[in-house]
Amino acid sequence: MSAPERSVRILVIDDEESIRRALKSILSMRKYEVSLASTGAEGIDLAIETNPELVILDLSLPDMDGLEVCRELRTWMSSPILVLSVRMNESDKVKALDIGADDYLTKPFPAGELLARMRALLRRTESRVCQPPEIQAGDLVVNLAKRQVFLKGQEVSLTRTEFEILAILAQNIDCVVTYRMLAEKVWGDKEDREPQLLRVHVSNLRKKIEPNPSLPRFIHTEPGIGFRFTAF
Repeated sequence: MSAPERSVRILVIDDEESIRRALKSILSMRKYEVSLASTGAEGIDLAIETNPELVILDLSLPDMDGLEVCRELRTWMSSPILVLSVRMNESDKVKALDIGADDYLTKPFPAGELLARMRALLRRTESRVCQPPEIQAGDLVVNLAKRQVFLKGQEVSLTRTEFEILAILAQNIDCVVTYRMLAEKVWGDKEDREPQLLRVHVSNLRKKIEPNPSLPRFIHTEPGIGFRFTAF
C-alpha cells in the first residue's frame, strides 16, 4: 500500500459521515490530498474548485442521484471516477460505466482493494491531459464546468446546442473536428445528420461570439470536413 510520489487531489462524494471519515483517514495517511462532499451539489462545486485527479462517488446521495453527478462531471472533467456504492444491481453498474465512470466497487469494501483500484486508475490516466474547467481564447472565456460563456467580461446567452458545439471545439483547439464527430458528441447518437444543421447552429453561434461573423476569429470552417477553433 505505497503512498503516491506526489500529492494527488482526491474528491470523495458520499453522504455517509462514517465513510467520509474512514476514507479521509485511509487516504490522508498515504499522503493523498482529500476533499469531502456530502451532497451531489457540493461535490460538483468542489470538483470545479479543486479540479481533482480522481473522484470517489457514491450513487445514493440526498439531493440527486450519483449517476446524474457522474454525468454532469463528465461534461468537462476527464479525471477518473470510481463509484463506491451499496447498489449491487448489475444494471446500476452498467449505467454508471456507460455514462463515464471508470470503475465500480461495492460497499463494504476492503481498504487494500480500494487503494489498488485507485492506483490502477491513476496509472492509466497519468499521461492524460487534465482539461481545465475554463478555456480562454483572447477575450472569450468558456467555463466548461458552469456552462457559461463570457465575451469581454459580459456573459453570452447560448442555447444548449450552441454551448455544446463551442465547448467541443474549444477543447480541441487548432484541431479539425469533423461534422460527424461533432454531431455524435452533441446529439449523443451515431445517426447521420445533415452538415447543414450544424452549419446553422455555428452561424448563430458566430453571431453571438465573433467580432465579425463574416470573418470568423474563433470558429473556422474547413470546407467539406468540419470546423476548427483557434485561440488567436
